[in-house]
Amino acid sequence: MAHPADSASTPPAPNVGEDGAIHSPPLPPQRGRPKVVIVMGATGAGKSRLAVDLAAHFAGVEVVSADSMQVYRGLDVLTNKVPLHEQKGVPHHLLSVIDPSVEFTCRDFRDHAVPIIQEILDRGGLPVIVGGTNFYIQALVSPFLFDDMAQDMQDCTLSDHPDGIGLTNDDEGGGYERLKEIDHVAAQRIHPNDHRKIKRYLELYATTGALPSNLFQGEAAKKWGRASNSKFDCCFLWVDADLQVLDNYVNQRVDCMMDAGLLDEVCDIYDPDGVYTQGLRQAIGVREFDEFFRLYLTRKESDNNKATSSATMLSVHDDQLKSMLDEAVSQLKTNTRRLVRRQRRRLHRLSKDFGWNLHRVDATKAFCCTTGNSWNKEVVEPCVDVVKSFLADGTTCSPSTNASDGIGEREVWTQYVCEACDKRVLRGAHEWEQHRQGRGHRKRVQRLKQKRSQMRPSESS
Repeated sequence: MAHPADSASTPPAPNVGEDGAIHSPPLPPQRGRPKVVIVMGATGAGKSRLAVDLAAHFAGVEVVSADSMQVYRGLDVLTNKVPLHEQKGVPHHLLSVIDPSVEFTCRDFRDHAVPIIQEILDRGGLPVIVGGTNFYIQALVSPFLFDDMAQDMQDCTLSDHPDGIGLTNDDEGGGYERLKEIDHVAAQRIHPNDHRKIKRYLELYATTGALPSNLFQGEAAKKWGRASNSKFDCCFLWVDADLQVLDNYVNQRVDCMMDAGLLDEVCDIYDPDGVYTQGLRQAIGVREFDEFFRLYLTRKESDNNKATSSATMLSVHDDQLKSMLDEAVSQLKTNTRRLVRRQRRRLHRLSKDFGWNLHRVDATKAFCCTTGNSWNKEVVEPCVDVVKSFLADGTTCSPSTNASDGIGEREVWTQYVCEACDKRVLRGAHEWEQHRQGRGHRKRVQRLKQKRSQMRPSESS
């Protein structure tokens, strides 16, 4: 089993602070902190399956879903909710509990999940948090939300009663302009169309008087995003696999979803005037079928038989509709594969930059091998060993020594513009470096160089 931090098995070296003083290595997790297991990984990696399998080895396992789309009622096939028969009697929480039309934020997840986890602990059970929405998990186990950080920002409060900042204005564009007036550094950090974050920044300033950009400086920033400051004692399991293997599995899973009634589900919530930026309609696989349903349902209006089903839609003979359906399925696969990459990048960053000790388990052989025992041998057994050690003394989950010191001091606010990629805006040095190393960026830069080299001879003549 591979670990992001190879040095986890040896005592960490003393840390030298900015003041030159030598600080003691991190203490073992406090015995008083409640223990939770957190299963992370990209979509399709097998997180839910592993969580259910852990219940066969540990008493009182209850699963708490940390998936931003599975929390909504509806789209069970598209969002890949664990069917009841596959739950094998293991209690599952936060599945299909939220109205599909409302917004469910990281803060909402935390406020729902914490009482559930506490109830499981009170029953003497073992909470197992499972999901691919890494921001949800980060909000749950670390000082991650602005509200958390603002509690440590008394020195940054500008006034005792901040008011008159125009929060009652419904003009979303005006909100961004107001943010620029209040805190131009924070405004530079976010996209003008990120209305949710703009609203949170303004609300934060209204309630605390703290500038959002100040949250990433000083003592509050040093705690931001780090699991070592959690109220829980966390054991992180990262189920991963070779990227090509995950890509192939995602493609196959989409095909299975199509056969299982995905189109029926999406058709049921289709609204030609619907908004794809809030609630369940944000799910990958909804927007992709918009053009298909727009034409398909329009043509069905003129038919005598207006009944729709996956079978009739999949067997459509109209060449234009068939082409649009094929394109939608292809786009669904592409966007899901992109999601896999974003999730994996985020996990790497949680390990490298935030010090999360993610116990990575490589499931590649389990995906490739057809024998029935491969999953248990390659995935379940290594994870059971990690959890047993964690429950015995907690030593497996000390902060990773690979983490960058002073994440809060890192440059995260500067805005970068990539001329080669149609003036794409990147925020912070980390995003910029990730973009520069990307295959797409490098290809565009190479084409731009070739174009310029071809223009030079003509210019000289």
